[in-house]
Amino acid sequence: MPLRDTSAHQAATDRTFQVDLRGLVDLLSHHLYSSPRVYLRELMQNAVDALTARHAIEPHGAFGIRLYADGSVVRVEDDGVGLTEGDVHTFLATIGRSSKRAEGIAEQRADFIGQFGIGLLSCFLVADEIHVLSRSARTPDAPAVEWRGRGDGSYTVRTLPASARPRPGTTVTLTPRADAGEWTRPAQVHALARHFGSLLRHQVTFDDGTGESAPVNPEPAPWSRTYPTPGARARALAAYGEEVFGFTPLDTIEVDLPAVGLKGIACVLPEAVPAGRRHGHRVHVKGMLLSEQAEEILPEWAFFVRCVVDAESLRPTASRESLYEDDTLAAVRDALAERLRAWIARAAASDPDLLHRFLQAHHLAVKSLAVHDDEILRMLLPWLPFETTDGHCTLDEFARTHRTVLVTSSVEEFRQVAAIASAAGLGVVNGGYTYDRELVHRLPEIRPEAGVADLDPATLTAHLDPVDRETELAAAAYLAQARDALSVFDCDVALRTFQPASAPALLVDSREARHERTRSQLAREQEGGLWGDILGALRQEAPRAQLILNQLNPLVRTAVTIDEPELARTSAEALYGQAAMLSRRPLRPAESSLINRSFLDLLAHALRKDS
Repeated sequence: MPLRDTSAHQAATDRTFQVDLRGLVDLLSHHLYSSPRVYLRELMQNAVDALTARHAIEPHGAFGIRLYADGSVVRVEDDGVGLTEGDVHTFLATIGRSSKRAEGIAEQRADFIGQFGIGLLSCFLVADEIHVLSRSARTPDAPAVEWRGRGDGSYTVRTLPASARPRPGTTVTLTPRADAGEWTRPAQVHALARHFGSLLRHQVTFDDGTGESAPVNPEPAPWSRTYPTPGARARALAAYGEEVFGFTPLDTIEVDLPAVGLKGIACVLPEAVPAGRRHGHRVHVKGMLLSEQAEEILPEWAFFVRCVVDAESLRPTASRESLYEDDTLAAVRDALAERLRAWIARAAASDPDLLHRFLQAHHLAVKSLAVHDDEILRMLLPWLPFETTDGHCTLDEFARTHRTVLVTSSVEEFRQVAAIASAAGLGVVNGGYTYDRELVHRLPEIRPEAGVADLDPATLTAHLDPVDRETELAAAAYLAQARDALSVFDCDVALRTFQPASAPALLVDSREARHERTRSQLAREQEGGLWGDILGALRQEAPRAQLILNQLNPLVRTAVTIDEPELARTSAEALYGQAAMLSRRPLRPAESSLINRSFLDLLAHALRKDS
């Protein structure tokens, strides 16, 4: 017989979340908004959206926004669509619901800046009470409605005679807290209004309590104005770029993407920036400043420009301080990248002076682009500067002088061989910098007559002149002592003649060779075990470094005649140490110790000789 459940059964009851408004405002201030100053942007944004809705029903009306701040209150008044009593209960008393969903407005949502119903909450960042007085333009005989919201989460609503607000629209009044003076002083309110709203399409004025109204946005965006000549337009755009960013642009690129309603300028920086450093860009959405640090609007390689743009279709994030990553933003980024490519192509084709100044400052950015963009590669590779044995010059200049262009795989290898290779007539490019080796190897695609090859030690030593047999026999004993002294570094020693004569020795080594010797050494230490078998199977004949002594150097000619074994070893170690330091590669601990020891031994020998 089944057991009976004698426990009490109760029906589930729906409950409503209780919202701690103070806690929510604290969350907004610390995690959503970057600064309390955004309260004014949110108020202006709500006013702009209300005007947009008003224009939908009265297309030819002359409407505007009026700001007021006298130190005791901050007020934002608009001639927008206004609210009915039902709208107030629906939208101002319900956290998280957007007034943009109001009847007759939702289908025109793309015309509005805001997409979230949290704008008014930002006012609690600077005030404990928000007073809203509104009258709807949709219902001509509607009464005025007053709403008062307080920071403790309570609010009141009441209707007033239409005379309380003779014209449709909304007035929001804040009584700032004592600790919010930094953001609500009249001068600061005016500055914030200009900062956020300088490109707004609606008229905005400001009154500091004196009764005198000053325009916040007296002129349209500079790219929307008309100018008498193209030169005057270019100068005006450059002056605007300088005003916004604080530098005189090398050039100003006007951008216009009608598909997304984007217009603006890209200012080319006059000086180089650190590799990979990305500047923020000023992005306005429908005239309202959204972000001053919108890195995502351009690709990473475009760090040579800073943009200020105004767009219709870009989507802001919840904080309205950055852009939402979606297909529209990706398309805008690609389109702006194409505009920058077109500017580079135009400079290359018609303005060589501008191109030269641009490449001097931003060759790294162009190199990073050329690696992935065949069109830019074809246009600009011959004109890009590289470090070579002929100094800094373009590949086009270098390839005219050297039929075969040799390229090193690292900066240290270039430092090792540059002086000797130059004296030997070899044309070597430093391929150790980012992108350089890959780009140099693509030169034949642009200049089929040019040959490119990697530089290896054998290529260099083949261009050094051997000494005569009699000289080499006379130096044989010294060379044997030197090889024995340097065997610990897997280094051979040879005697040659090369220019410049001031260079006593050349250390020919490569990073790959050093790695191979290190692996071989590890295999020898692990012989007999499984790891030793694995490394032994991988082991090749370990390439040796080579210390090449210069017979043309007076010091070397003296050194090879030394018949005292210890002094011969010490001098060889000193020559090796000096050549290693000149190569500018990191010294191993054993090499640093050798340099110190050889110096002290030579000093001691000199002192004994003088005594």
